[in-house]
Formats: sequence, C-alpha cells, structure tokens
Amino acid sequence: MAPQRFREQFTQIQRSMPDVPLAVGPDDAGEFLYEKGVVLARDGEEARVVEDAVRQHFTTFAGLTPDHVRRASPETNRSGITRIRVADPGEGDGGGDPAVAGALRALSATEGRAGRRLISRNHVVSIAVNACPGDEPVPVAPGGRPNPAVADAAHDPESAVGVLVIDTGLMHDHRSYPLLAHTRGDAQVAECDDDGILQQYCGHGTFIAGLVAAVAPNTDITVRGTLNDAGAILESEFGEKLFEAVDRDGWPDVISLSAGTSNGRTDGLLGVDAFMRELRGRPTLLVAAAGNNGSATPFWPAAYADLPGYENAVLSVGALRGDGEFGACFSNHGGWVKAYAPGERLVSALTGFDSPVPYVYQHSTYDACRYGFTYACTCHHPRHTGVLSEEGGSGKPDQVMFEGLAQWSGTSFATPVAVGMIAAHMTAQAETDPRKARRQVMDATTEFAEVRGAHVPALLPPTWRPTQVSPPPARA
Repeated sequence: MAPQRFREQFTQIQRSMPDVPLAVGPDDAGEFLYEKGVVLARDGEEARVVEDAVRQHFTTFAGLTPDHVRRASPETNRSGITRIRVADPGEGDGGGDPAVAGALRALSATEGRAGRRLISRNHVVSIAVNACPGDEPVPVAPGGRPNPAVADAAHDPESAVGVLVIDTGLMHDHRSYPLLAHTRGDAQVAECDDDGILQQYCGHGTFIAGLVAAVAPNTDITVRGTLNDAGAILESEFGEKLFEAVDRDGWPDVISLSAGTSNGRTDGLLGVDAFMRELRGRPTLLVAAAGNNGSATPFWPAAYADLPGYENAVLSVGALRGDGEFGACFSNHGGWVKAYAPGERLVSALTGFDSPVPYVYQHSTYDACRYGFTYACTCHHPRHTGVLSEEGGSGKPDQVMFEGLAQWSGTSFATPVAVGMIAAHMTAQAETDPRKARRQVMDATTEFAEVRGAHVPALLPPTWRPTQVSPPPARA
C-alpha cells in the first residue's frame, strides 16, 4: 500500500493533469504513477509488433475486441515514441490498470526473443518524488543567509560555465536576488492560486538556480519550465521536451535535472531512450537527482549513471542530512547513486523579494520518521499541518509567509550543489570539458559519508555550513 504522502501527491498531480487518468503502480505499491489505458513503444516496426501482440492477447484472453487497441498518437517525433491505447482509460480506479499490466505480459516472451524491451507504461516523470521533495519549504527570516553561502568568485560572461536547469519556471521577481540577476529562462506559468496563495511547487526551479549560482557564481544559468505546476510530465512527452530544450538553447556544459521516476526495471526509460543515446555522444554532463523514495530501486534518468556507456555522461546524486556525515532519511541509495551532496535544510531563493507571499502547507508532518530514522528529520520537524492531510478532518492547515529566502530539503537540491561544485572546478582549473571535470572532482574527493552502511563520496562545498542534527523534539 502506498504511504500517506504518496496518496496525497497522487491526488495533487491528478488535479494538475485533469485530462490524463492516472494509476498507481506496480499493483498499488506506490512506487510510481502512470497513464491508464496506454502503453509506449518505439515508432515503426516495434510499434506494429506491440499492437499485434496486444490485440491478440486481449482477443484471446480478455474478451476485448481488437478495436480497443489503437494508436493514440501515431505521429513520429524526435523521441521516437508512440502511445498505443489498449483500453478505455476511464475504466476502473487509480489503484492499478489490469489492461496495461496485461499488455506488458503479452509482450514478455516477444521481448525475450528480441533481446530488448519493446513496451512500457507511460510513467509520470516528476519532481514530486514519492511523490514529493524531501519536505515542503520553510520560511527564512529576513536577513538570513543562503546555505551554501556565496562562493568568492566573479561572474565572467566570457568564461562562465553553461548550466541548463530542467524544472519549473522562474519566479517573476527572481532578478531581485542578486545571484540570479543574469539568469534567464521560462517564467513560472502560475505562481499563486485564485486566493493569492503560493502554489505547492512554485519556486522549485528558482531555488535550484540559486543553489548553482551560490556554489559557482561564474555560471550562465538557463531555467526551462519543462514541468508543469505540480512538477510532473508524462514520459511520452518528457523526451521530446528535453530535445526541445537543447534545440532551443544549445547543448550546455551541464544539465541539472531534479526529476524522474522509478519503473520497476533496470534498463532505463523508453520515453527518454533517444535523448539519452544522443546525450552519450555529446560533451554535456547530465547531473540528476536520485529521488526521495528512501529506496534502492533505480530511479531514472539518474540511474543511467550505472548503465554501460553512460558512466561519464551521467552523475546521479543522493542527499546527505544536515551534518553531512550520513544520508538523509528520504534519499534513494544503492550502487547506482554515484555521489552524495548536502540536501537537507539548504537555503536559497524562493520568491517574495518584491513583497511577502502566503503559503499553505499541503502535507502534515509525521509523528515519526517514515523511514525509521531517529534524528530530527524532515518527516516530522518542523511540525506543521497540511490541507491535503486534513481534508475531511477538523484540523486547520498552517499558513506561513515567504519573503526572499527559504529552507528546503530533497535530492532535488543536492543535485544543483553537485552541479555547482563541478562548474566551480571548471572555472578554477580552466577546464572546458565537464565530464573530465566531473572525474577530477570525484577523484579529488576526500570526504565520505555513511549511507545505509556504505561509505560514499560526499561532495561538500567549502561555503556549506552543517546544520545541527539532534533527536526529534518531544511532543507537547
């Protein structure tokens, strides 16, 4: 059964994608979300093989007519993916989709003979991992300082490292934050709701850009609002959007990506396969968040770092807790996570530099860490009551005001810290190859942390200040 917060985020994401019926998978376990009634295949012959096999399966075993199997979007696109409708997506509830599961089983033998995957669910790729960042943002009092603090380096347009952030868009007042004065990109589509309340994931991309700029001021940062207001997009669209971003801006030195999904497999995402293969032949380095499921299950695209041929092209980043000595409770882990960086209670730009803006917490904190840790983790500290948790109840959600900086946690934010360290190294060493810089940074790392019993490389910026990690506060 999916945990409480995953259920709440399922509702939140479904509201942001009202025309896309979603299901929880696999089998209601709460590992990922996907589109009901639809599977993915590569364009051309493989799509025809999938259609034929699924049609035969349904006609023989499920009593459905062949008309249930048809192309949902037959046009060819850059990512080379076709959506194939296998059932009425309006049937059933969100606790799984038997028709999609049946389609996957129908192709299992054919995939074995072909030697590669032919079919996939159409997963939701999201910053809403499990399905949310490590926590919700916390206001920082006026006069607070970013953490990591701003490194001692100047911005030089001639030598600046190009960083492309694939995320939500920039807040309207982001240039009021000096570090982001030269940042460009897409504006956040809708910052507040009809009541003037800041929406849940607004500021996510701005916060990330602020972290990159703090660790590595000599960067030219472009933020693309590829993800919608709930930080989510279908896998079938994501690969195409990645191509659009690099076509528009050119291939950068580094891509910072704080989104993804698990899919129950160890061979990547079908929807981004074409983009990842092209990335492999480019000089660009992809730095991707490992996800916040507290799990060792591969999370994509970050887990490409563990696939042959991608070792130098992708760096997967997990999160350390506030002391930098251990992994954060929420961070994914395992051999496919190649580096860890501070990702708990970081401080960066959010919004409200022009004027304070209210925010209502969406989720209640837990009474204890949902992953079994005993330190004062973000599962239950600082305590707050959220509107989604209290729907139908008597509790009143907590409201706070943001004015400038915020404190936030997640592998979403460990990722731009790692990006900043690589970019800062490129500037300091006049290194123009980001993949070579990545190897040099990793080889020179002398700091290590403990994550689930393993000793892992810890990328700790010189300006980062550890925060106190103490036992959880006693309840009144």
